[in-house]
Amino acid sequence: MTTAIIKPQWSPLTIALMVLGFIIFWPLGLAVLGYILWGEKFGGSSEKAQAYWNKGRDWCAPNRHRHHGWHNHRRYGMSSSGNAAFDDYRAEQLKRLDEERARLDAEIEAFHEYMANLNKAKDREEFDRFMNERRGSRQGYDQPRSDNGDQNNNGWGSNND
Repeated sequence: MTTAIIKPQWSPLTIALMVLGFIIFWPLGLAVLGYILWGEKFGGSSEKAQAYWNKGRDWCAPNRHRHHGWHNHRRYGMSSSGNAAFDDYRAEQLKRLDEERARLDAEIEAFHEYMANLNKAKDREEFDRFMNERRGSRQGYDQPRSDNGDQNNNGWGSNND
């Protein structure tokens, strides 16, 4: 049972407050809309609201810490099962998975390095081909042509009419 004066539901009062909130200051109207839509999930208690907020924050958290450090299972919300043998087995399996993940991460890193070296070699090959073609076209330019016996004009400005 909630003791709130304004219930989180669609009623003429909440709609009027929402519209008035948007007119006065738009974040206020947005807050009223949020209260109408999600107010029941909080249940009128600050503990439920905090639990709901933490759940959403954990869901949005980045994955960088979710897979590393599984051996510290209390950190990730895994408590003791009450059976020591099972807890030892679980810790051993999580350690094995950590080692497997580390091995796979090393393989990924080696593959990225291999691809980078392959791309560098391909780029070097293309650059060398370009430079060879460019040098090849320049070599003919430096040497004088023998057009109509004229050695000095290189084909430019020939006035032989």
